[in-house]
Amino acid sequence: MKTRATLPFVLLAGLLIAVSGIAGAPPDRYQQRTASADGTGKHHQGREIAQVMGWQAAPWLEREEREKEERTSVLITELDLKPGMVVADVGAGSGYLSRRMAPLVAPGGRVVATDIQPEMLALLAKTAADPRYRNIEPLAGAVDDTRLPAGSIDLAIMVDVYHELEFPYEVLESIVRALKPGGRVAFVEYRGEDPEVPIKELHKMTERQIRREAEQHALVWERTGRKLPWQHLVVFRRKQ
Repeated sequence: MKTRATLPFVLLAGLLIAVSGIAGAPPDRYQQRTASADGTGKHHQGREIAQVMGWQAAPWLEREEREKEERTSVLITELDLKPGMVVADVGAGSGYLSRRMAPLVAPGGRVVATDIQPEMLALLAKTAADPRYRNIEPLAGAVDDTRLPAGSIDLAIMVDVYHELEFPYEVLESIVRALKPGGRVAFVEYRGEDPEVPIKELHKMTERQIRREAEQHALVWERTGRKLPWQHLVVFRRKQ
């Protein structure tokens, strides 16, 4: 997720796991250094992993000006959602995006809204109880695993989430496993190449960095959408 300079950050207490606890993780996959003001001190593929936006910032995710700033309606159009699709909203937070996608994959489709924060999952459960959004399914993930069923997802999307993942390699690998053959994963991140984007540096990513990390997995770059005001949409497809 993301924040402006004035928004507080909250590390998820009790959810930090030592790298050595991840079975099979190479010892050099992550490096621990002194943390910067907005970072965790943990580095992956040449970047410092950012601090996580806590559930206390959920109202900011629902701010009235978000459509103007991010043009979520344009993003939704770019995703080309169809009835019957199964979409994973990874790091769904308050459900802002899930609520907008759910009607477009109905009938027959669903949105699996994952998060690791109990408070966000409670918000998602409340949304799923609304008759308008009964095809939203909250799912509790882990810091190193989305827990999405294998071969079940047509499209997985992370909106301003990936740069905060404590174990980005493992989470993305779990997403790839969950994709159906030819399924897609979409990264939406504030543009790290653009100094005019008013977001802290660790909460932005360049397209080059996204591609560098995604291409460690069984993913092939498909396209980069450039229609959003501050973000880029980088889409990959699972290799056959």
